[in-house]
Formats: sequence, structure tokens, C-alpha cells
Amino acid sequence: MQKKQGLPETNDLVICTVKKILFHSVFVDLDEYQNIEGMIHISEISPGRIRNIRDFVREGKKIVCKVLKVNTERGHIDLSLRRVGRSESINKTYEYKQEIKAEKLLDSVAKKLKKENSVILNEIGSKLIKEFGSINKGLSELSEDNSKIKTLALPKIYESTLLESIKEKIKKPEVNISATIELSSTAPNGIIKIKKILGSLIDETTKVNYISAPKYKVLITAEDYKIAENKLINIKEKLEKLIHEEGCSGDLVRDKKK
Repeated sequence: MQKKQGLPETNDLVICTVKKILFHSVFVDLDEYQNIEGMIHISEISPGRIRNIRDFVREGKKIVCKVLKVNTERGHIDLSLRRVGRSESINKTYEYKQEIKAEKLLDSVAKKLKKENSVILNEIGSKLIKEFGSINKGLSELSEDNSKIKTLALPKIYESTLLESIKEKIKKPEVNISATIELSSTAPNGIIKIKKILGSLIDETTKVNYISAPKYKVLITAEDYKIAENKLINIKEKLEKLIHEEGCSGDLVRDKKK
């Protein structure tokens, strides 16, 4: 991984690899930093009495620790394993894995530019970390707003290639909700009226599928549930207006969440 500069701060969560286990302490490497070592005292391994540290850690194991104290002069870092909650550990591990995936995206940029991976990590990755806090956060920000790439002051060829790879690799999160429409008409041209109404509801994020007369399924895709639910409200209002105008009968009912 592209290493962070300097030292972590107190209360930071850090990914560590167990390096050495002694009787009263454990020494670890901080994976996200360059040549930084930390120490976990036996009292910070787990609550309660510990008979054997190896019941909790082993050499080579990756663990999530909390930074208790940083001695900037000596570069000495005190860590705690027992003060990291389960959810904190899961979230930090997820972030770490996402950062590794983000670096793989930069590998694809390096391949397109015919550059060494290390060169692109230094020339693009380091700037993403400095500007956004991490490579993954930076790539996510750029996927949401391409114009932010200007803050990195990259060569034009780097900009276009990076944005191209982001578009290929990073898919925006989506949610889906559905509803059922019951729509009928007794008019001689009722089928035409129904097709007209349903067709007016369709757009890039909304699909209408036939179930069996008089039922139709509405499928809405959006970035989050709030946007999707608001879209469904607008569709229902539009449907009621069109039903009245065309002299049809019908209703829309939101499908239950599974």
C-alpha cells in the first residue's frame, strides 16, 4: 500500500501486523505507515486476566488497534487492542480493503499510461491522500464530481486516464424500490389510453413492466431511498392526474420492503 506520511494521532484506529510477542507485550508493524512500529502492553490486549497472550494474538496476524499515546520524538506508539469495538474493527478493516482496491484502480491507470505502478502511486496516489485523506476517498470524491480533479494539478494525460478508469471501475451505489399499478378503462380505445398513461411514467430511472391485466409493475432506481421514495410520490401524483384526464380507473400501491 501507499504509506501515509508522519505518525498517527491519538485515538486513531490503525491496521497492524503482529511482529513479535513477548511475555508482557506485543510489538506490531503499522501497515498504513512507513517503517512505524507500535507496542501493545498486556493490559491492553483484552479485559480481565490474561494467562497467555498467544490466546489472543499470533505472529503475522492482522489486527485493528487504537492509538493511545504517540511519542513524536522517539517515534514510539502505545496501542490498545481491547479498546477497539467490534463495529470499529469491522469498519476499519473494510476501509483498509477498500483502499487496497483503490490502489488496484491506480494500477490500471499505470498500465494505460505504460508507467511503473510505484510511479503512479507517488504521482497520483500521494496527492489523493494529501487532498482527500486516502486514495479511496479521493477516487470516490472524483467519481461524484469530476471537476475536483483540478485540485490535484495533474498533467492532462493523467487527468483523462484517471477519470476514464474511475468511470470504468467505480459504479455509483444504487437502490431499487417497486410499486404495483392497477389500471383499467372501459372506453373503446382503452388499451391506447392505458399505454399512453404508462408510457408517460417511464424515464431513465423508471421502468414499467406488464404483470397481468390490469396489473403493472413500476421499478425505480435511484442513488438512495430518499430520492427513490420522492420519485415514487411524484409518479403517483402524475398517475392520478392522467387517470382523471383519460377517464380511466386505477391506483398505485407501494410494494412492501423485503
